[in-house]
Amino acid sequence: MDRVMRLASEKGVVIFSKSSCCLCYAVNILFQEIGVSPVVHEIDQDPEGREMEKALTRLGCTAPVPAVFIGGNLIGSTNEVMSLHLKGQLIPQLKPYQQQT
Repeated sequence: MDRVMRLASEKGVVIFSKSSCCLCYAVNILFQEIGVSPVVHEIDQDPEGREMEKALTRLGCTAPVPAVFIGGNLIGSTNEVMSLHLKGQLIPQLKPYQQQT
């Protein structure tokens, strides 16, 4: 769990993902379109991936991936991210991490 929390707080927006997960891809693309470049940790490519997946579940992720952290805080998985976006609450949280164009 310590490794997950350390990785989650290294950058502003962090996604724990699996390389074959279409929902992980969709969430990543959503952030890219908003102007945010998240750090993506592919847990299926990590030797400690199983432990990381268990830690994400213990932290409260309804689905282990994608697990989205903003500012070191767990936002949740696809449902939570999309719900925030539809309510207009996601972009204000991402504002500090948007790339300036």
